Amino acid sequence: MSPWILALIIMGIAFVMTMTGRGGGNFYVLALVFSGIDMHLAASTGQFILMCSSLMAAVLFSKQKMNHWKLTILLGSLLFFSAMAGGFWGASFNEKDVKIIFAIVMFVAALLMLRQAKEKKASQHPWSVTLKSKDEVYFINLLVTIPVVLLTGFLSGMVGVSGGSFLVPLMLLTMNVPMHIAVGTSTTLVSLSAAAGFFGHLSAGVFDPHLALPLALGGIIGGFAGAKMALKSKPRNLKYLFAGTQLVASVIMIINLL
Repeated sequence: MSPWILALIIMGIAFVMTMTGRGGGNFYVLALVFSGIDMHLAASTGQFILMCSSLMAAVLFSKQKMNHWKLTILLGSLLFFSAMAGGFWGASFNEKDVKIIFAIVMFVAALLMLRQAKEKKASQHPWSVTLKSKDEVYFINLLVTIPVVLLTGFLSGMVGVSGGSFLVPLMLLTMNVPMHIAVGTSTTLVSLSAAAGFFGHLSAGVFDPHLALPLALGGIIGGFAGAKMALKSKPRNLKYLFAGTQLVASVIMIINLL
């Protein structure tokens, strides 16, 4: 398949995925694998595309105050190094095992998004952190957040998917963060995770710039358009779009494994 035709496909994926705060790393990998690219090269290329497209979207979301910076710093500091480790060690795993992990991560994230978030009350627990944004208050249990974010970063870096696949459900279900804020914050974190994962793959010698650059251009254009559309969309529609696309990604990969 021509790299430019694949770039158009990537552009469409970036448009839809950026709206949900994921960036599209999962579908980038699917598109690359189905075009005949090796899984490990697909993972590194997917991280590069994701890094470029999500950075574009993060700038737009930040201008609209859809990004909670304290939450971004808290989660991002954990995500960066775990994603880099995942990117570096990903090449050591069997390709089929990586695909299985990919499918499981996507499926679980979709199911989590279909759950209803419970109202969170203030906690006096020493491991609880309270964050405020305008009229919204978020209560974060670090005993849950830290291990989940570390695992999310490692898996996203290893498999080549965006950390938003778990970060958005994490913020909605355990922190009671509004969907638009979760999307904006996740997009910023995704750009950090993708950068860490990409440099992990690069340090392992798995990268082809001739393949990645035209695809990244498509991702940037699609990410810009998707971010613009997200600003106009209703939170409930974004949530259903997130869950639906996750289920599709996991089912397609499972079928590919059979």
